[in-house]
Amino acid sequence: MAAMRLDLIGRYLRPHRRTVLIGAVALVVVNILKMTIPLEVSRVVDELQEGFAYSNVLRQAGWIVMLATVMAVVRLLSRQLVFGVGRQVEVELRQRLFDHMLRQEPAWVQTTGSGEVISRATSDVENIRRLLGFAILSLTNTLLAYSLTLPAMLAIDPWLTLAAVGLYPLMLGTVRLFGGQMMRQQRRQQENLAGLNELIQEDLSGISAIKIYGQEEAELTAFSQRNRLYRDSAIRLARTRSTLFPLLEGISSISLLLLLSFGSGKLAEGSLSIGGLVALILYVEGLVFPTALLGFTLNTFQIGQVSLERVEELLQRVPLIRDSNVGTAQPDRSAGKGPGHLEARNLHVRYEGADRDTLTGVTFSIKPGELVAVVGPVGCGKTTLARAFGRMVPVAGGQLFLDGCDITELPLQTLRGEVAMVPQEGYLFTSSLADNLRFGEPEATSEQVVHAAEQARLADDVRGFPDGFETLVGERGITLSGGQRQRTALGRALLVSTPVLVLDDALASVDNNTAAAILDSIRRQDGRTIVMISHQLSAAAACDRILVMENGRIVQEGHHSELIHTHGVYQRLWERQQAVEQMDALAS
Repeated sequence: MAAMRLDLIGRYLRPHRRTVLIGAVALVVVNILKMTIPLEVSRVVDELQEGFAYSNVLRQAGWIVMLATVMAVVRLLSRQLVFGVGRQVEVELRQRLFDHMLRQEPAWVQTTGSGEVISRATSDVENIRRLLGFAILSLTNTLLAYSLTLPAMLAIDPWLTLAAVGLYPLMLGTVRLFGGQMMRQQRRQQENLAGLNELIQEDLSGISAIKIYGQEEAELTAFSQRNRLYRDSAIRLARTRSTLFPLLEGISSISLLLLLSFGSGKLAEGSLSIGGLVALILYVEGLVFPTALLGFTLNTFQIGQVSLERVEELLQRVPLIRDSNVGTAQPDRSAGKGPGHLEARNLHVRYEGADRDTLTGVTFSIKPGELVAVVGPVGCGKTTLARAFGRMVPVAGGQLFLDGCDITELPLQTLRGEVAMVPQEGYLFTSSLADNLRFGEPEATSEQVVHAAEQARLADDVRGFPDGFETLVGERGITLSGGQRQRTALGRALLVSTPVLVLDDALASVDNNTAAAILDSIRRQDGRTIVMISHQLSAAAACDRILVMENGRIVQEGHHSELIHTHGVYQRLWERQQAVEQMDALAS
């Protein structure tokens, strides 16, 4: 596992190896100067014991000041370079994560939890940035400080050096003792923060439902529980840190006291010069900061590794729906085969983790320009079939064809430029109505936007809005009615002008007359192939053909006038709908 993490760190840093190398060289220069300056001070102090020369002191002081200035400038350069690499990796990693998430299938995105994904793309990426910036710089600096300073200290006095650094193994043992605990606590804190983010995200998205059912208190209680869990995990981590860092600083201070105590005896014996003791003190003080910082550095390094694992876990997930290795085919537009010819041959679809197929052996052929309704009881697989047309669910090769071409061999970008799908709950963005209509065709002109709105029977509603097409629809289209949201989503699909239009109960919030007018307008002006998933059998009755589904299969096929006189699923659904309509009429 450790080798894997180091390999990952190396992979992230490899594109920036030149900058990292320059930063490393700068750190070496800094530590050489840091080792040289105490020797210069020691020499000056010893020379002062022999006699005082004002000009000589000024010259030596100027030399030491110059060395310190160069050291400060080079140190600043090294920090800017290494921290800059961390920032650059952060930007690149966020871009990779966003690109990777956009490539995942909708089902995974919807079931994973947006709070968890957002947490990995924000706080975890920041932790990786600290790992590749601060932690690596600090660890490298500490390693160089010890490797250059210890030989210089041993050359002055080995026994005093051992006395000064003799407690440092205790310091490292303390870090080791607390390190694993802090790593586990940090992981728990990140998980609790992700849960908190997810609850906030869900409640903001579902604020209307919370208000309608008066569940404010229940959600406040749920938030309070998760908030307390996050608080408790953060406090536990803070307590561990608050215990570790003072311990490290205390051990460092004891080392300095030991040096002063034993060094005084050496001075009295005459075996150590005052300059040598001053140099040792400066060296020990120079090691105090990186040593005391070692705990925080290792903690940052461990936290970064946890975040690295979490982000890599996300990046390593392979989308179930992706372009195949032979995904360069194009729809066949030869005579009699298109555009808009759909065919299914023994189609099977099973969701990830499910124990049975949602679609089982579905077979049909839909001619170009045909209007076909797909009906059936709830849960029979209608929506799955609608999603299969655009490969929004996993589809095996050789089962579903568009214009004679296997859809799994079509690049996803090409396929989704041929098939437009309008779901029952079309998502609207927090933007203007015009921008939402243009979402699939950003370069569409105002005339095209108006035309699509007219086809979707939305234009009359827009004329009543104060700002017309520039009206802001609010988050998820909250300012629009259900029917207006559906027609906006429909207009968005119509603006793209694809040969195939799939309506997944997309007219459920529209009255029958408006739905019929919309379908007639689309067929008359565009001649598209339309597949309409619907519970409104009165709308299905006007279609060229009806496919009836039950338990993931097509059990009936034909025109409305035939199916209502044939004993089966469609007849039962029709009779049930007629009974409901009669009861509603009597009630009114």
